[in-house]
Amino acid sequence: MKLEIELWLFVSLTALSVLTGFVDAVAGGGGLIMMPSLLAAGIPPANALATNKLQSLFGIGMSCRNFLRAGLIDWKAHWLAVVTVFLGAVIGVLSIQQLSAETLSLIIPILLIGVAAYIVFSPRMDDSDSHERMSAKAFAGPTGAIGLYDGFFGPGAGSFLIAAGVALRGLGLTRATALSKLLNFSSNVAAVLVWGLSGKTYWALGLAMAAGAMTGNYIGSHTAIRFGAKLIRPALIVVSLALTAKLLWDYFAA
Repeated sequence: MKLEIELWLFVSLTALSVLTGFVDAVAGGGGLIMMPSLLAAGIPPANALATNKLQSLFGIGMSCRNFLRAGLIDWKAHWLAVVTVFLGAVIGVLSIQQLSAETLSLIIPILLIGVAAYIVFSPRMDDSDSHERMSAKAFAGPTGAIGLYDGFFGPGAGSFLIAAGVALRGLGLTRATALSKLLNFSSNVAAVLVWGLSGKTYWALGLAMAAGAMTGNYIGSHTAIRFGAKLIRPALIVVSLALTAKLLWDYFAA
């Protein structure tokens, strides 16, 4: 059944995607705002997931471009992670209708609290690089798992990728944020391809929102590059705690 979407909804969701794009560029977690908005607009869950991935792909692509031009992404060292996060996302999207999200709805807030605690208490959460605890090749394992989660569920995937870049690869916070955009772009390409083949994507709405997402990501990525860890660190804490509160509310209110 085709859903008729009114013009005012196109305009309002496109405007909202500017905000979500900015949040995504700085700390990840834009889906916390966009997904409930799509569902509130009457869009079925599967279509909302598919359409959100489409607009997010263009937005994160803009951030990725800006971070690459600033020389903050070493994509040659992390090509294997790009591949595994792509494959993980494919598996995640294909699995979403076979697995229950209820358990994830309780487990993910616990992980997000851990991310927030790490950001608050770790002295490594600044822009200085430190000793890597995991090689770039070994890092492809955790990124594949995060890609699977991103394809299946999504909220907080960007925050997990940033924290992993700092904790496991020893990257400074801004460089870890930049790398997370490259990996997130790869997982979104996978999700858009699989959802597109399933026929669940609302292409006109998604492309309209993509214009807003690109604008928000452009502003957000330049802001993150300029202010670095002193902006990204508090933004990550706020996003992680907000996602935790939202997911716990959804779980216990259901």
